[in-house]
Amino acid sequence: MYDLSTRQHALRLVEQGRSLNSVSKETGVSRSAIRSWLVRIEPHMPQNLCARCRNDPPSPADAYSYLLGLYLGDGNISENRRGVYALRIACADAYPGLITACEQAILAVHPHNRVCRVQKPGCVAVTSWSKHWPCLFPQHGPGKKHERPIVLEEWQRVVVDAHPWEFIRGLIHSDGCRITNWTTRMVAGERKRYEYPRYFFTNKSDDIRRLFTDTLDAVGVGWTTLARGSAPFNVSVARRDAVALLDARVGPKS
Repeated sequence: MYDLSTRQHALRLVEQGRSLNSVSKETGVSRSAIRSWLVRIEPHMPQNLCARCRNDPPSPADAYSYLLGLYLGDGNISENRRGVYALRIACADAYPGLITACEQAILAVHPHNRVCRVQKPGCVAVTSWSKHWPCLFPQHGPGKKHERPIVLEEWQRVVVDAHPWEFIRGLIHSDGCRITNWTTRMVAGERKRYEYPRYFFTNKSDDIRRLFTDTLDAVGVGWTTLARGSAPFNVSVARRDAVALLDARVGPKS
């Protein structure tokens, strides 16, 4: 009664954590049919949609490196009662280009899963459901990221080493910003205003800040630490040559 592509699409929606009722409404397939497919696993359904379960690196690697930066900054993973995980990346409403870039990165890394935008006060939670998000982001765990160790797996280090700018871009797009500072100076008896751009990255996790600064070192971007009170939460990039590098490879959020 239903062709193979319809069955596969319906089962993928269920795998993402959708209810049988919502899947039935979207696909036009009866709930009883979907329920029977869940009991009798389709022989043609791909059983392994996760690269890490196959012991392969995520692909495309550049999209994964960017998404990893977004996740470490403003992402979280939670599990529902069916053992399906939601990856959520919070993106401010002020940056629609960032929301689109995040959505595209998720679809590139895990193309079999639907991505949706959930509006929150002042931001959009770009969300995708899958059983395999903890495979792709093994930093997932109980508690807040800054209260537990955050260490990259060896395969993740290989990806970041190969695509450092994408990782930096993801971190800045999540927990960073580009601002313009200004100062005044007396020149020939006249006070003149001077403006200069700089980048900030702010994160409470010592481990995540270290991942950021280690990657900056690897690509030759100078940086300094600015303390908030007694806590060194802020990484600043202010030297003209360093800002020029970030402008060329990252740029402000849009």
